[in-house]
Amino acid sequence: MKEKLLTSGKTNIEEEEFKDKLWNEIKKMWIVAGPAIFTRFSTFGVTIISQAFIGHIGPAELAAYSVVLTVFVRFGNGVLVSTWLWLFS
Repeated sequence: MKEKLLTSGKTNIEEEEFKDKLWNEIKKMWIVAGPAIFTRFSTFGVTIISQAFIGHIGPAELAAYSVVLTVFVRFGNGVLVSTWLWLFS
């Protein structure tokens, strides 16, 4: 008599399978995303530390470094984006 007449569409086994699949996909994603995030933060840190040390030399050197870094970063990003577009178009 205390048995439920209507049951949900999913059983515990299906929910566990879904959780396992989700966990496996998250682990695969972090294998790629983890190093990418680390690279992004470490590159930013190296840039800031370099600017701090060059700033101690003098204002002209700091300005030159900032201009050169900006040009090289923009050029590098342009090359990467154009290569990516060329490869996948």
